[in-house]
Amino acid sequence: MQNASQRASKQVTVSSPTLIVRNLRVTFHTYAGEVKAIDGIDITVNKRELLGLVGESGCGKSVTALAIAGLLSENARVESGEVLLDGEEILNLDEKELRHKRLTDLALVFQDPMTYLNPVMSIGTQLVEMFTHNLEFYRDELIDFRLRQMETEHDGESDSELVAEKNRLSALRKREGAKLGRREGKRLAELRAMDYLRLVNLPDPERIMKMYPFELSGGMRQRAMIAMALVRRPKLLLADEITTALDVTVQAQVLELIKELRDKIDSSIILITHDLGIVAQTCDRVAVMYAGNVVELSPVDVVFKNPLHPYTKGLLAAIPKLNSAVGSDLESIKGSVPDLIHPPNGCRFHPRCPMAFEKCSNAKPPLIEANSGHYVACFLYGG
Repeated sequence: MQNASQRASKQVTVSSPTLIVRNLRVTFHTYAGEVKAIDGIDITVNKRELLGLVGESGCGKSVTALAIAGLLSENARVESGEVLLDGEEILNLDEKELRHKRLTDLALVFQDPMTYLNPVMSIGTQLVEMFTHNLEFYRDELIDFRLRQMETEHDGESDSELVAEKNRLSALRKREGAKLGRREGKRLAELRAMDYLRLVNLPDPERIMKMYPFELSGGMRQRAMIAMALVRRPKLLLADEITTALDVTVQAQVLELIKELRDKIDSSIILITHDLGIVAQTCDRVAVMYAGNVVELSPVDVVFKNPLHPYTKGLLAAIPKLNSAVGSDLESIKGSVPDLIHPPNGCRFHPRCPMAFEKCSNAKPPLIEANSGHYVACFLYGG
């Protein structure tokens, strides 16, 4: 059986995954002590894959995403590990290089859009600023989009103004290093911004551009946030509990949108959630986290049909069944989530595990491949 990090090391030369996380450990310094939040996790995300990162609150899902993006708080420290984005180690980048990564290859969408949208700026202004703040970077994209737009919307027409604009932009595109003027850049950015609002299925983009965040519904704000993330056409999109505050209908629409966008923008996506139902209907593979560890990693259909880790089995058993008798008790996982300042020795789940034996409290089980593509960190399966 192969260790998951060894397997990932082989994959980087064979299939070149978008993301490889190896032996990542993160601690937080608090007045109460050192919180050992992430305890050596291994994750691989393949190109155009939608990976679900699932687990209960406090298991380390969001900390993992923040560590990947270089957005950990000042009291956090990465103790060890590697994070390779398209083969490039990003944990060692300085702040300026990390900002560039987040501007180009890496994007995040969080649970509450109102926390991250500027309440005193219209949606259009915030979207347009993403382009105009770095016109040199977006120059070719803005010009190419406008040229394509003129071809499709005015095919066969001989409007003199359109012809003049087309000739002007075509000439500018051919001039290496030529800069867009401020006014021209803003005009092209507004057109491109409206296109991104259409891409996330927001109705009447011209009207939405003029609206402020408080004027939009929760689902519309979330779509606007996704549009802003997509402006960068990232290699990796981190979506952290993006449907938690939405009603069921809007939640389904946003999840469907995420799947569609994965195909349109050719990105890999990590969908962070505590809801196994969302994972089942959306993701290709799932990584189950418990107390800072990945305890199981497999294709979605496999983990629902044949869960291996006792914690995963407990999570699935706790889901209400359609054919359950009215008033019947739900199954639960006995015990409490461990204190991560003083975590249990060995397997962190062993104090709550009905299958635990002596070895579980003495050593940490490695994440091994129990079946083809199905990894588990449990001594019941070797290790």
